[in-house]
Amino acid sequence: QVQLMESGGGSVQSGGSLRLSCAVSPSTAYTPCMGWFRQIPGQDREGIAAIYTGTGAENIVYVDSVKGRFTISHDSTSKTLYLQMDSLQSEDTATYYCVADRSTLTCSVPRPSPGPMWSYWGRGTQVTVRS
Repeated sequence: QVQLMESGGGSVQSGGSLRLSCAVSPSTAYTPCMGWFRQIPGQDREGIAAIYTGTGAENIVYVDSVKGRFTISHDSTSKTLYLQMDSLQSEDTATYYCVADRSTLTCSVPRPSPGPMWSYWGRGTQVTVRS
């Protein structure tokens, strides 16, 4: 069973930065497509970034609300997914989830695929931005 474990959440002042990490276990798990979702209180979960982690051309997509502020990356050696979040705003306050899928098709679209496309979910990490 593939497990995803997020870390790095916390509380930060508006304009600050945080970096989220997501560890995959077992390390042999095949997860060529990975991403980040978030759930703002009172709203549905929203895919905000995705990355193709397999061989070949890299494909990275973002939702418009985080473009230019958030950066998704993947370390193929440690099999760790990251989300660098800069210029954080109060509206970024949410629970952030790491997601992964076995299908490369999940990462073949120009924006993060919707929730039902993802096979694996982490438990989430809270990010609070103080204004």
